[in-house]
Amino acid sequence: MYHILVVDDEARIRSIIKKYAEFEGHTVTESGDGMDAVRLCRKEKYDIIIMDIMMPELDGFSSCREIRKVTDTPIIMLSARGEEYDKINGFELGIDDYVVKPFSPKELMLRVDAIMRRVAKRGIASDNSKKQNHIVELDGGGLRVDVTARIVYINGERVEMSPKEYDLLFYMLDNRNIALTREKLISEVWGYDFYGDARTLDTHVKLLRRSLGEYSKYIVTIRGVGYRFEGDN
Repeated sequence: MYHILVVDDEARIRSIIKKYAEFEGHTVTESGDGMDAVRLCRKEKYDIIIMDIMMPELDGFSSCREIRKVTDTPIIMLSARGEEYDKINGFELGIDDYVVKPFSPKELMLRVDAIMRRVAKRGIASDNSKKQNHIVELDGGGLRVDVTARIVYINGERVEMSPKEYDLLFYMLDNRNIALTREKLISEVWGYDFYGDARTLDTHVKLLRRSLGEYSKYIVTIRGVGYRFEGDN
């Protein structure tokens, strides 16, 4: 089970999350503001962090920025707003998921489980990297993706992406020239059943296209369906 840090200035929200988390066997540490959350992360290791955006002392975005300086612990961001700007800002800071209030505690716990499964898979992939790297090259090597090492090169220059951008790119590469529905992408990349928030996927595709630059041409939008990554197999 996991040690979860829950950061929210609303005691009621912390209490609800703690209740469901402990019911599933997890350990919960509570924090009421961003400054305290940063202090806790500097002192102790957590498996995953659930953090609100709007908080006193230090907001969630600023807290995440400081936490990322000392740990890569997965972060789920909570917000009463669902604006794309907030999502993009959070994903660029390296958060793993974004949940809009009011939310289902059960769904939140499913997302926690899904993220931790992905973290475990990354650990296995890291161990396998000592054996043989899985490398994909397109456009004569202009786009070079080392899937095993989670490294992307564009025209010889290394490109930094958010964790979810890497996950999305690798899955699309493994399924090149196949029409992928939004439901399928959410299920396979995020790791839980589709709940109807296609905007989260579309936001990540937008970020991924921006990161790929001229090679964003490979990601084709299929209207009313989803996306397809076109490229030589």
